[in-house]
Amino acid sequence: MTYRSAILSVFAALAVALSPTASAEEFFLETVPVDLDPSDLDREQFDGLIYRGGVEIRPGEAEIGGISGLEWHEGKLYAVMDDGRWLILTPDEIGGKLVDMIGAETGPLLDQRGKRLREKEEADAEGLTRSDTDGWLVSFEQDHRIWGYRDFASEATALPFTTEGMLAITEPNKGLEALARYPEGLLLCAEIAVPDEPNCMRVDGNGARSFAIAPPRQLAEHGGAPTDAACGSDGTCYVLFRSYRPEEGNRAAIVLLPPTGDPETIAILLPPLALDNFEGLAVREEPGRTYLYLASDNNFSGSQRTLVMKFEVIAAADDTALAPPPATEVDNTEYDTVNVVLETELGDITIALETERAPITAGNFLRYVDEDRFDGTAFYRTMRLDREPRPNGLIQGGTRWDPDRVLPGIQHEPTTQTGLSHTSGALSMAMGEPGTANGDFSIMLQDQTGLDAQPGSDDPVWKNGYAVFGYVIEGMDIVAAIHAAPTDPELGEGAMKGQMIAEPITIIDARRVEDPAK
Repeated sequence: MTYRSAILSVFAALAVALSPTASAEEFFLETVPVDLDPSDLDREQFDGLIYRGGVEIRPGEAEIGGISGLEWHEGKLYAVMDDGRWLILTPDEIGGKLVDMIGAETGPLLDQRGKRLREKEEADAEGLTRSDTDGWLVSFEQDHRIWGYRDFASEATALPFTTEGMLAITEPNKGLEALARYPEGLLLCAEIAVPDEPNCMRVDGNGARSFAIAPPRQLAEHGGAPTDAACGSDGTCYVLFRSYRPEEGNRAAIVLLPPTGDPETIAILLPPLALDNFEGLAVREEPGRTYLYLASDNNFSGSQRTLVMKFEVIAAADDTALAPPPATEVDNTEYDTVNVVLETELGDITIALETERAPITAGNFLRYVDEDRFDGTAFYRTMRLDREPRPNGLIQGGTRWDPDRVLPGIQHEPTTQTGLSHTSGALSMAMGEPGTANGDFSIMLQDQTGLDAQPGSDDPVWKNGYAVFGYVIEGMDIVAAIHAAPTDPELGEGAMKGQMIAEPITIIDARRVEDPAK
């Protein structure tokens, strides 16, 4: 069997979506925050990364540790540990910064007979990635095997695989450390620290080929070797290197491996930066942003820590991923607006309310703000449109018809009257029919001008359209993050079924702010 057919056979066998596991153990974690640089507490940026928060996870009764492979999926971090267990972490992030872990779940990986992995030689899981059919692939270091799992409760499926002739793996504890899927195939790396010796290989439609990725000099001189890898949707991969000397401790580096071209070191972590035995790397992609999560393996030792740290890749930032909202100036006429900030658990969204052009609708929104009726509500719906540019659709939030919060419906202000339009960043009132809008609203991702008034329509809703009353002026990245939140396929009715956010994003506070330009 060829490498290509072997991989495809396993992918085909993993066509069952991830499901909750009967053997799962849920528990709470004790964490403490981690500063990037203990000698400079305000430091956030180094090399090609920006630090976005991190925590140290205390082992607790569940004896969490040994994290060796890491993957971001649907708002959570999935990991395998080198004692043969899987781990799911639910991060708590405020303003885009990792501040805590609000939930955790763990359970045993199983063998091909459905039995729990027992001995170190069998249980030493090191690499984790998703297949392209919603299953999982796990690599094991001691005997250099790769197993596939439909879900973490299922028995393993062996992947016919060998590195013979490709990677010179000679020691049981220096085997397959890194496993990552890119659109065309798999990237694998072994803990090989010999200069110019192939330490990685690609397996795709062109077959299997090995190659060498060199760590930066600061790690090469200490025996730096790959410990994990993760790839983005465009085929860009990131390889994590680690080195250790007893007298000098840990060092780490991240090397970017583009789809074509030469590798590039984007970050080197040296003292006094927060360091430990980093063996896990995950990529998280958001519109215009790429984040990396690092996790350390404490080897179940009291002298090492389990760190989970979040970074943003500076070179990947693209502030044009979402079209900017339109200016509030038309025909050289500047209209009065009032700025409001919506503080959400993912970060702040600042909006300019069109108090002059849409006085009724904007005034209604301001009343909800001033009377604290939005505080504690949430964004609960994300509608995703399958068209370019992406992401596309809208998010919806507000009082959700809570009788203790809603005010009477307001007079409708159609876009033909206000001159406003459902362009990127527009805020629009939710309603059943004209005159029923109250405390629920939507924010557009990209232009949705089909929601504007259509005077020629016979349908009263479309004839009048929806009422635009403001535009996002800061925080479209937060809007996009809410739009990408996991949904529950069973929630919602009619056309909105499957659009309800599984864990709605809380609006912590809504308040007026001064416009610095004024």
